[in-house]
Amino acid sequence: MFQSFETTSRPDQGPPRLKALRGEIARAGLAGFIVPRADVHQGEYVAPADQRLGWLTGFTGSAGFAVVLPEIAGVFIDGRYRTQIKSQVDLAAFTPVPWPETKPGPWLVEHLPGGGQVGFDPWLHTKREIAEIEAALAGSGVELAPVENLVDRIWPDRPAPPAGPVAVQPIDFAGETHGAKCARLAAGIAAAGQSAAVITLPDSIAWLLNIRGSDVERNPVVHAFAILRTSGQVMLFIAPEKLSEDVRAHLGPDVTLRPPAAFAPALRTLKGPVRVDPATAPLQVTRELEDAGIAIVDGADPCLLPKARKNATEVAGMAEAHLRDGAAMAEFLAWFDAEAPKGGLSEIDAVKRLETCRRATNALKEISFETICGTGPNGAIMHYRVSEETNRPIRAGEVVVLDSGGQYQDGTTDITRTLAVGPVDPEVRAAFTRVLQGMIAISRLRWPAGLAGAHLDAIARYNLWLAGQDFDHGTGHGVGCYLSVHEGPQRLSRISDVPFEPGMILSNEPGYYREGAFGIRIENLIVVEEAPDLPGRDAARRMLSFRTLTYVPVDRRLIDPEMLTTAERDWLNRYHDEVRRLIGPRLGDPARAWLIAATEPI
Repeated sequence: MFQSFETTSRPDQGPPRLKALRGEIARAGLAGFIVPRADVHQGEYVAPADQRLGWLTGFTGSAGFAVVLPEIAGVFIDGRYRTQIKSQVDLAAFTPVPWPETKPGPWLVEHLPGGGQVGFDPWLHTKREIAEIEAALAGSGVELAPVENLVDRIWPDRPAPPAGPVAVQPIDFAGETHGAKCARLAAGIAAAGQSAAVITLPDSIAWLLNIRGSDVERNPVVHAFAILRTSGQVMLFIAPEKLSEDVRAHLGPDVTLRPPAAFAPALRTLKGPVRVDPATAPLQVTRELEDAGIAIVDGADPCLLPKARKNATEVAGMAEAHLRDGAAMAEFLAWFDAEAPKGGLSEIDAVKRLETCRRATNALKEISFETICGTGPNGAIMHYRVSEETNRPIRAGEVVVLDSGGQYQDGTTDITRTLAVGPVDPEVRAAFTRVLQGMIAISRLRWPAGLAGAHLDAIARYNLWLAGQDFDHGTGHGVGCYLSVHEGPQRLSRISDVPFEPGMILSNEPGYYREGAFGIRIENLIVVEEAPDLPGRDAARRMLSFRTLTYVPVDRRLIDPEMLTTAERDWLNRYHDEVRRLIGPRLGDPARAWLIAATEPI
């Protein structure tokens, strides 16, 4: 099994570790210390050696940070984790803080009225992040101070840094050689008048060089740093033991290999201006360049948009991965519908069976994240992770939120289905139908080129809002191609201003969650394309649309047909026709029979 079910959160360990950290803070003459979730690469998912926030507090969510002061330790978490955190941290020691509604700068001013220095590790925070906090602290007497990491001083059994092997991502899946990518991006850097760009995101480096790694569970990325010059040559700072002779030969003479310890000294030898992404690169990169008197230009990681705009080969691979994964899901759902009504199944049983179905494809490299399988009130925990301690029986009358995905060499999948076990309350069916209407609305959407997630997000919420309901996460996130399941810069979210472009792949996942009762989420992946022609369209106006990649039945037992419009009903029936046509031939006889019944028209 890729997934394990041990309890990774230890709330009882929080208070003694917090006491030890406060001792280090006092010895350093500081008023506080910031403990982020991020590692030096600013990735969402981090290796065990970098899980400082989880080790200190017990909180295991994928976003957040702690600010530890003498009298209060705030754990800043967004809407996805406000239920989860209550069971993972000692609430007598740590105080959950709603973020981003509450910003760390004003919070520090409130809780340090006498001023003081708050330490932070400049390798674990971006320039933009620190600048925003410092702007809020202006004139307050509270200052930020770059220091060595204080958590590392009190973590006696901290795991070693990851050293997973690197593999080549063949051109048959990448669609473009790494030499061509480097030359293309280098030309853009030169045109902007810059001499080099610093690249620190693991998935950017993996995409640029057509390699994949194994340094972080669930994500085939490699921990490394890179400097791309205008010549198209790359300096890659990576632990040498990760590289086989085949990988070295693939990288070729235009990629110079150096150990990670050489990264900071190499920065000080560059000639400016050097591009550094203030939103993704560690602040220490800027400090090294500034100390050496090298001119810096703030600019986006040059890989971000090219990586997000999947080429035709990548889109085709993602489509095939979703058909393969959709068949595995259908095999699972046929089993689930046969077994769940009998009783005796648990959340862990479902997770294990689903992974078994994906493994049966003989193409699964990894799961793309820890499967979320929450029944009843556990379904209301948006990023719930089942453990032996929290494992709940799957009971009749409840709904199960099942959010999962696979890593295949041709693509990454992410799908959520909410499943009924017997008849459910009409209120649950009504909420499910509103969520479905939001998913259908995004799927059917056409929009003028130039719009971003902030312009479209509300469309998924319209029917929920009419009922006084909503959900506390974005409607969708970008997805990598055999890379990270969460990939920027595009998002289907009210806080995203990145315009959508053809080739971008996103999730479409509205939901609804009632704490202590139930959760609902429906998720497909979609790709941005040029919108097909329509009669009478404005020929001068370029329009875009989404094409669905995920083909798995939506549970019709949870739908209130009377709430659907004719257009919504037609879309769903057409979608189920396509599911039957594309997935049916890939199934065994029992699952095929189940699929035919599950995709009958409404």
